Amino acid sequence: MYQQIINYFERVAALNETEKDLLKELFVHKSYKRKELLLHEGEICSKFCFILKGCMRMYMVDEKGTTHILQFAAENWIIVDALSFRERTASNLSIDTLEASEILYITPENLKLLYEKAPIFNYIIRELLEKHLTAIQRRLLQYMSSTGEERYLAFQKTYAQFANRLPQTQIAAYLGITPEHLSKIRKDITKLRHFIS
Repeated sequence: MYQQIINYFERVAALNETEKDLLKELFVHKSYKRKELLLHEGEICSKFCFILKGCMRMYMVDEKGTTHILQFAAENWIIVDALSFRERTASNLSIDTLEASEILYITPENLKLLYEKAPIFNYIIRELLEKHLTAIQRRLLQYMSSTGEERYLAFQKTYAQFANRLPQTQIAAYLGITPEHLSKIRKDITKLRHFIS
């Protein structure tokens, strides 16, 4: 199980055996059932999560009860409320599982220890967080400047490896459209593809 996260981190920088052992010591394994909360709005995020297996979402529910999904994450992705985790403040977001899931997580205290004992992790985690934040910024910019159809096509490209695992209601909430609008977009795209071929 730890080899998966080692391989992931080594895409950024090679690790020696001491660094690998430290990673195994400080990251904790945990399993979750489907629809289980890892973080509830109002709590402080205490887990920087690497997903070994499963699918999760990070989201908020507005005053009207509408769910807004900020991120989906599946195998070999990270998920964390970076603001709450870093600043130790109450989160405006929730994180839950869409499937039975397994993660490796590290607490803020252990992350600090990891940085102190093996500075290479400071570089690796920073690179991963920059990639994570860049993806979220790209998504927000796209959300503000594109149509529902354009957002759906971008979603299919970005989340191709697990888009079929997600219910249409979840995809619609991510795209900021109704499930009915998503259904119409999908039908229109299917018709267009049949017409072209």
